[in-house]
Formats: sequence, structure tokens, C-alpha cells
Amino acid sequence: MATEKLYDTWASRNPQWETRYEDLIRSVCDYGKGETSLREARSKLFGAGYELYIIAFFIGLYSNQRRPLTEDNTKRKNFGWAIENWGNIERRNNRRQYPKIREYIFAALIARTDLDFLALEKGDITLRKAVDILITTMEEYANYGFRFIKERTEDNPNWLFNNEKALLEVFLAFDSEECDDDEDDDEPEALD
Repeated sequence: MATEKLYDTWASRNPQWETRYEDLIRSVCDYGKGETSLREARSKLFGAGYELYIIAFFIGLYSNQRRPLTEDNTKRKNFGWAIENWGNIERRNNRRQYPKIREYIFAALIARTDLDFLALEKGDITLRKAVDILITTMEEYANYGFRFIKERTEDNPNWLFNNEKALLEVFLAFDSEECDDDEDDDEPEALD
């Protein structure tokens, strides 16, 4: 089984998110506006809703925190746009396409998902099941990230807008926390 087939099948999917975050997504993204609402779109930080999903995913990933989606399917939603299309549109604010982000997400999922590749290769688990596992991991990281962003914006509604470095500071804080933990591991063990 080729990695490309796993990637292509994963990329054809459309991950879900909890509807409780729809107001958050609408407040910072052009999500659900269409191309005719250009005046309102100028005030948004992100273009498509999946852009905030990507940020939420990386917040969950870097903090190594996952949160399962609600089991109530009526409280779940997707963007109606497969992963393979994320970052392919260049029409907003002279943005360039960013297709590599999909590869980075996929690589992170492979590294952080407990997936038995030998069982997949032998046919003990199906390609569909393997992709379901990857998507679940992705959804859980993003769900934690959405919760994190929502809590921050509830405490300070302008958190994302007042400081252009707000998200950078979040990721740097995760990195420094990780570095602090690693420093303890670098000390050699006492030989006495």
C-alpha cells in the first residue's frame, strides 16, 4: 500500500467540527459569506473557515491536547470543502496558495496517530479505517484548539484582533514549555 494512496484518500475527506464554534468561525473568517460580501470580508482575519481549523489543529498538536468531538451528529458540521482543496485559492488580499500545509498536517498526523502500518499493508485493516483513524486524530486536535481559541476570545473578545502576534505568542509559549521540559532530560544521571 503506497503512502500516496493513504494521503490521497485522507485528502479527499472533509473533517468535522462542533457547531458550538460556528460563531467563533464566522467572527474571524469569511465562512458562509460567499463572494458578494466583500465589504464585510475585509474586516475578517481569515478567509475560508478551514483556515481557522488549521490554526486550531496546530494549537492542539503543539500543546499535545486532544478533545473528542461530541457524539451527537446534529452538533457536528464540516466546511463542505475537502482537505485537498484547502489553500488552493488565491483571490483574497493577494494571498498565495499554500498547498504544503496539507502535507505538514498529514505528516504530523502520521507521527502522532497510533496507526498500525503493518496491519494496513497486510490488509488486516482497510484503507478506509486507517483514514478514519487519521481524521479522528485531526478532529480531536482541532477540537481542543477551537476550545482554546474560544476561551481566549471569551476572556478578551479582541484577543486575535488587538495583537497581530497573538497566535505566534501561543505557539512560542508551547515551544518554550516543551524546551523547559527537555532541559531536565538533558542532565546526565548521577552515577553514585
